[in-house]
Amino acid sequence: MKNFFWALAFVTTLIGFIPQIIKAYRTKSMKDVSMFMLVNCWVCAFAWLVYGFCISDSGLILSEIFCLIVTTVSIMQKMAYDR
Repeated sequence: MKNFFWALAFVTTLIGFIPQIIKAYRTKSMKDVSMFMLVNCWVCAFAWLVYGFCISDSGLILSEIFCLIVTTVSIMQKMAYDR
């Protein structure tokens, strides 16, 4: 059961961020994406990552590292494209 939810978290992160990153790269625009939402997602992923380390849950750690990476990419795109 634990692995199911780890996989679900990983896949939903993929579904949520990867298409946005691709669209932003193609259009060179992030005007419709809130910086507040991106920063909030980053802080949330960081908190879950710390929690994953506290409970030694490798699935949670891996999914949150990935989430931090894609959220960081989105934040960088927002900063670069919406000057």
